[in-house]
Amino acid sequence: MKKIAPFISLCFLLLFCALGTAQKNQHARWEQLLSQYVSANGNVTYSDWQKNTKELNAYIEKLAQLPPQNNWPKAQQMAYWINAYNALTVQLILQHYPLKSIKDLNKPWDQVVFKTRERDYSLNTIEHEILRKMGDPRIHFAINCASRSCPKLQTKAYVGNLLNDQLEAATKAFLLDTTKNNFTSNPPQVSRIFLWFGKDFGSRQERKAFLEKYIGKPLSSEKLDYLDYDWALNE
Repeated sequence: MKKIAPFISLCFLLLFCALGTAQKNQHARWEQLLSQYVSANGNVTYSDWQKNTKELNAYIEKLAQLPPQNNWPKAQQMAYWINAYNALTVQLILQHYPLKSIKDLNKPWDQVVFKTRERDYSLNTIEHEILRKMGDPRIHFAINCASRSCPKLQTKAYVGNLLNDQLEAATKAFLLDTTKNNFTSNPPQVSRIFLWFGKDFGSRQERKAFLEKYIGKPLSSEKLDYLDYDWALNE
């Protein structure tokens, strides 16, 4: 029996590594596109990307053919839907580019933008019916709405076996970005994400603890002011 336990542990480790590799491969094309068309500060060169949409369309088609299954680990499912949301947002912009803002489009978050064998999806479906219901408020700093006040579009794809570290980094980077939040003012000025999705961060005390964890210091006040949201295109 003692000899079997290490063998079982090794099997689980190999399976975990295999799942991580498989998901990395699934999103490799998306990561290549991000590295090519997104700068380190999150600006997207839509004008160049629009000249080569074939790879993006192929990636999204592949996602549609291999949607998450119930037996996938939660982190792997979450990474899939974060990548899908971001890729579909870019695709939507490219289909209508040039434009000044995603809000120039007619109901951009309610349009059907993705279809699998099971159902049709809008961006709102993915965000509100799938990602938010997974119960991790850090998703708000991983999904990108193609606007300047949004959390920046990362140059790496999200993957399940790295997801926690990726979400931690994205959240901290957003909160410490002085163009998105100002914690030196009194009261602190924060992104409207905390107004629109306040309940995702829990009670007032839970929200306070969340913010203090990532900014590394106590808030100057429990009262918060909310900054105007810049919907200009993130280019």
